[in-house]
Amino acid sequence: MNRQIQTDRNKANLESEGRSSRPSVVARNKQNQLAKRTFFIITLLPMILISAITLVLAIRSWPILSTYSPKDLFLGSTWRPDNGLFGFWPYITGTFWVTIVGILLSVPPCLLTALYLSEYSRSFTRSIAKPILDLLAAIPPVVYGVWGLLAIVPLVEDVLAPLSKRWLSFIPIFKVNQPTGFSIIAGGIVLAVMIAPLIISVVYEILRTVPDDLRHASLAVGATQWQTIRQIVIPRVVPGMVAAVVLAASRALGETMAVLMVVGNVAQVPKSIFDAAYPVPALIANNYGDMMSIPLYDAALLCAALILLIVILIFNILSTLVLQRMLGKNWA
Repeated sequence: MNRQIQTDRNKANLESEGRSSRPSVVARNKQNQLAKRTFFIITLLPMILISAITLVLAIRSWPILSTYSPKDLFLGSTWRPDNGLFGFWPYITGTFWVTIVGILLSVPPCLLTALYLSEYSRSFTRSIAKPILDLLAAIPPVVYGVWGLLAIVPLVEDVLAPLSKRWLSFIPIFKVNQPTGFSIIAGGIVLAVMIAPLIISVVYEILRTVPDDLRHASLAVGATQWQTIRQIVIPRVVPGMVAAVVLAASRALGETMAVLMVVGNVAQVPKSIFDAAYPVPALIANNYGDMMSIPLYDAALLCAALILLIVILIFNILSTLVLQRMLGKNWA
């Protein structure tokens, strides 16, 4: 009874002071458990979503997967749905060709740009460069596609292809086999420009995580700024740089509209960067919803989406394993 009276008095004092009474230990534990379970469910949502997407695509793709062997589907070179031929190999190779060219063109200048902004530039230069990078990242892919159609395709056709034909035709991957500028190199250039802001921004933020004390200590013992960057800064952020490139490559693998407009969309196995190609995302975007009366056509396109999803998942898993190995850590 005395404890209850004391409790009532404490509540009255708190109310008179404008403060609410403190919840009991039991109530606080219940709130903590509720918050823990809520956060756990929210954390599970991405895994549930990716599992559901994979499951739905697998179910919708099953008719064609059960009709044709994996060898005929994934290694077949002929795509003629009206004749019952669904060979994905030209689309798979086209996807990797465009992605690899885009990554090779974008990574070196992006890393150098991020190093300059982080280590050499003044704050005024960074204050101008970063908003421009953010603006480039916000431009819709279709705008990049139009730019590629009006600028990059003519550049490839009138400048790069003639130069390659004259000086580099003895190298198979630089051989010019078709007269137009719609090619892998055009798609790679557009893709490189699209993913550049992402790589620069991520690598810049990673470089800024290196403590300035390490830089000052290196400079204090007589090292030049470049020696400090090469021997102190870069070794600490190599895994982060790899992660930035992987993130950009994952985006490049699934890019559709911009690449679709400049790559040529010819179902063939490319042999040169000047050949036209037909990436998997372009195949899905161009054809889904058309000719659905053809047997297994819908299943074939959804199977292409499943292939793209699996390739991106495998790519990210392998990159994660590489990062874990570089960091010297095991799975926790």
